[in-house]
Amino acid sequence: MQRTLPVLLLALVPTLASAQATDAARALAQDAVIVDTHIDAPGMLMDGWMDLGEEAKGREFDYPKARAGGLDVAFMSIYTSPKQDDNGTAWQVANEMIDAVEALAARHPDKFALLRSPGDVDALRKGDRVLLPLGMENGAPIGDDLANLQFFFDRGVRYITLAHSAANRIADSSYAIERKWHGLSPFGKQVVAEMNRLGIMVDVSHISDESAREAIALSTVPVIASHSAFRHFTPDFERNISDELAKAVAAKGGVVQVPFGTAFVDPKGAADTQAHFRAINDFNQRNAELKAAGKPLESEEAFDKAWAAAHPAPVTKIDAVLDQVDYGVKLVGIDHVGIGSDFDGVGGELPQGLLTTADYPNLVAGLQARGYQDEDIRKILGGNLLRAWAAIEAGAADPKAP
Repeated sequence: MQRTLPVLLLALVPTLASAQATDAARALAQDAVIVDTHIDAPGMLMDGWMDLGEEAKGREFDYPKARAGGLDVAFMSIYTSPKQDDNGTAWQVANEMIDAVEALAARHPDKFALLRSPGDVDALRKGDRVLLPLGMENGAPIGDDLANLQFFFDRGVRYITLAHSAANRIADSSYAIERKWHGLSPFGKQVVAEMNRLGIMVDVSHISDESAREAIALSTVPVIASHSAFRHFTPDFERNISDELAKAVAAKGGVVQVPFGTAFVDPKGAADTQAHFRAINDFNQRNAELKAAGKPLESEEAFDKAWAAAHPAPVTKIDAVLDQVDYGVKLVGIDHVGIGSDFDGVGGELPQGLLTTADYPNLVAGLQARGYQDEDIRKILGGNLLRAWAAIEAGAADPKAP
């Protein structure tokens, strides 16, 4: 998720890793395969090149932080906005982001490697490399051409979040007031089938309940929610996954990946986020009316500044994320919960103790303190996602495979 709210100065908020993580937690984090399905570093690279192979001040993901936290597989979010969809730039922006990730790996072949198959994880991560598969957040770059799915698969995209904060050609968004399709569009149904054929994971985060329900039902292989908290804690926030849909994801063999952002795991943060998108909708409508009348438009910068000042992020503890994991495990089972942090995508609005990719040991310590066995923690950290991904890949190779 990309937000327009100002980024907090992370330098002013010291990491709590050394204060909370135990030696046992740090050891497990380094030994386990940690897979985070949502990191928005490519968006940062588009704002201005940063060498993420070195310490990058103010960023939540870079190589030193990732390895300090034990991160092995970092899905790079190829995010495009509804505005870029509307103005026809989404395809170009997505390609530029992929170019940036490829450049990062090429500049540091000893630190990063592109990842295209779960079967390559063990070989490629040797030498402490961090692996960079791609997840496309918003199917807008596909346009209305199914052939673009093959194009982006060939470029390394291994999951696609069908829509983001507005309806597109594929599906409805959970944030939008109006629902264009009430499920998937006719083209969206073709997209799901083609993703299954290619081995691209269908991601139901961000989309409406109707769209998610239909995508899960139509898919012949597991689906994922790459970064969705549980709506149980935020009843009026459709962006978080409902119990019904979480169970459907699990029944299909998929995984719900829990994000860390306070906008998802904190009830007040979720309420403010929902209100923010409603306010953006009203703002855009006002500007459309002003433009039609030939009058000056309201300032988007001033709107964002006023909103941020009136809605400071709530202070949230790491327990909010641990509670999400607990609830998910009880709801759908230990084999169907993982992590999709949304680092570098939530404007620094993160729980205490989970401020950067160096802090996964704090999550491990919290899980151990709550009685989780190391074998189950390994599943949550990445084993579950790799299993689902392998099943999706196998389904593409053999459509009759379960």
